[in-house]
Amino acid sequence: MKKKWSSLFYALTIVGAAGAIYWILKQGKALQDPALTSRQVQQDGQSAAHSYFQEFTGSFSTHISEPIAVLLLQIIVIILFARLFGFLFKKIGQPAVIGEIVAGIVLGPSILGAYFPAATGFLFPAASLGTLSFLSQIGLILFMFIIGMELDLKSIGKQAYDAVIISHASIIIPYTLGMALAYFIYKDYAPANTSFLSFSLFMGIAMSITAFPVLARILKERGLTRSRLGAMVLTCAAADDLTAWCILAAVIALVKSGSSISAIYTILLAVVYVLLMLKVIRPALKKLEHIYHNKEAKRTAVMAFLFVMLIISAYTTSIIGIHSLFGAFMAGVVMPPSFDFRKIVTDKIEDISIVLLLPLFFVITGLRTQIGLLNDGHLWVTFGWILLVALAGKFGGSALAAKIVGQSWKDSLSIGILMNTRGLMQLIVLNIGYDLGVLTPEMFAMMVLMALVTTFMTGPALDLINKLIPEEKHAG
Repeated sequence: MKKKWSSLFYALTIVGAAGAIYWILKQGKALQDPALTSRQVQQDGQSAAHSYFQEFTGSFSTHISEPIAVLLLQIIVIILFARLFGFLFKKIGQPAVIGEIVAGIVLGPSILGAYFPAATGFLFPAASLGTLSFLSQIGLILFMFIIGMELDLKSIGKQAYDAVIISHASIIIPYTLGMALAYFIYKDYAPANTSFLSFSLFMGIAMSITAFPVLARILKERGLTRSRLGAMVLTCAAADDLTAWCILAAVIALVKSGSSISAIYTILLAVVYVLLMLKVIRPALKKLEHIYHNKEAKRTAVMAFLFVMLIISAYTTSIIGIHSLFGAFMAGVVMPPSFDFRKIVTDKIEDISIVLLLPLFFVITGLRTQIGLLNDGHLWVTFGWILLVALAGKFGGSALAAKIVGQSWKDSLSIGILMNTRGLMQLIVLNIGYDLGVLTPEMFAMMVLMALVTTFMTGPALDLINKLIPEEKHAG
């Protein structure tokens, strides 16, 4: 009986509300401007179906071009292409990150833009790239925070001296060779109003960069992040890129003003920042672990504090002039040492970073890169020399230094190959040089292609070393 009365009440409510709404609309129509009423009557005399369809298509066109709709469509397309190409490249023995870079190139002006310019203009209008780039940077910051937490600081402490020697050798040697190469190609490839000093310094920095995020991603996919070799390489890469960004600041200062005084301030501030994080912030954060595990009500507050600290750290290194990525990395390094605590924090942010946001970084960089500018034989010869110098400097210098400090031949060669991974960090440097007018479009294209080739060869070269040199037994 109760169910019957409920159904009757529901039906009367619907019917009554519909009748009331109809009456209100009919009475309200009399209140509007007579001219508007006349226009509506005239439209009703036309083909109703045609008018309604035009109204729908106009509304649909407006909605699909709204910024939020464009952004959501871009994310859908990027994730699908990134996952597809990542899967295909893993099938051929390459890390998924290489597939994501290639996905960006496919979606960019080199392929999709060349053959389907209308599709590129619709999917990636210039006005939308700023928001997309912002999201990609957020994903990269979160990823570097995770990588920092996965470092074994005890292992790093035992080999910090070796890591500094290797990392600095992997900068000094390729930097010198890059400047030497600049001497031979300056007349043919430097822009007209660019000094040899500016051109050679940028060639040196472009040769000496290691792609810290790509390297970390490769190590993570191979399960090497927490290994002795992985910890050593990540330490080398961190010291390498920290030094390289400081050098880059000096180079930019020289190009813009002819003075390197601002770079000295950057280096001093970077040293103060690192010491502050390791000697002050890290000991203070050890209390968070106790609060998180013992006071459940405050767990949300602890996580909020960690995210604020991460953002402040990234912001600090950004305004210093290094890069926000190193602030995120250092924020992860100074997390409480408990493995359980770090695992809990990692699990909370890893999926959203790696699956959703991080592919945006690799793809947005590919969208901004053109590799189809090598259209003459002499350009390919020059590219061959660039690639040879890159391999000799970065791979040769890193491997030689690693062997000298006491690493095995297998680990030395592996370190050389991994440090030779340039990837997208170099593309950032190249874009800076291009924007400053130090690199011509042709030189920019050759350097980008060199970065992709050296990154692409990392996986196969590591596999080759593992086959040729068996795992060495350490004395007990």
